[in-house]
Amino acid sequence: MKILLVEDNEAIVMGLEYLLTQEGYQVLTAANVMRAESIINHETCDLVLLDIALPDGSGFDLCAKIKQTGRTPVIFLTAKEEESDVVKGLDIGADDYVIKPFRNRELISRIKGVLRRNGKGNTELYCKDIVLDTQNCSVRRGDVTVVLTKLEYKILYNMMSYPGRLFTRNEILADVWDVSGNFVNDNTLSVTIKRLREKLGDSEGNIIQTVRGMGYRIRG
Repeated sequence: MKILLVEDNEAIVMGLEYLLTQEGYQVLTAANVMRAESIINHETCDLVLLDIALPDGSGFDLCAKIKQTGRTPVIFLTAKEEESDVVKGLDIGADDYVIKPFRNRELISRIKGVLRRNGKGNTELYCKDIVLDTQNCSVRRGDVTVVLTKLEYKILYNMMSYPGRLFTRNEILADVWDVSGNFVNDNTLSVTIKRLREKLGDSEGNIIQTVRGMGYRIRG
């Protein structure tokens, strides 16, 4: 997958280029509208990450041009958080609108979501014989469907998206505390992980590994 990042802040470009490359994306960068248009005219991009305030023009205008000439998905990545800006961005065809500062894993999740909705991404995650279907929000182990709560599904989805990566308990809590509209405390997390393992038939922790005193990870 090839992503065009249109951003004039060098620090943000460096950080995002590293993040996206680690996720397996090829990254093209442009610091202004002119360079972005040149790349779009000569390259086939799967997605555009687009700032609004650019040195030689507006990201709104560039987004409109992209949508007029093709179906490349666009995600605005901007510090402009006024409701009028969000509405304008979505009205001219943007597929999503992310406000700076952003959380890295949330941005990656949004990118994957936009790519899936545009038929460009794999909709299934795998770990051993467990399959998580992100399009239907379903989980199965072998031929058996595993029925999960929203909280259990969210935790499993996050970890299966990054096999082998350690998720601290604080990270998990910060990411899922409001998935059901309720605060999730440390004890609730322990109980949820226990029930998730039971449903997956993972009583020995061969799938969800506990890193004592730190957190959890899906075995890669």
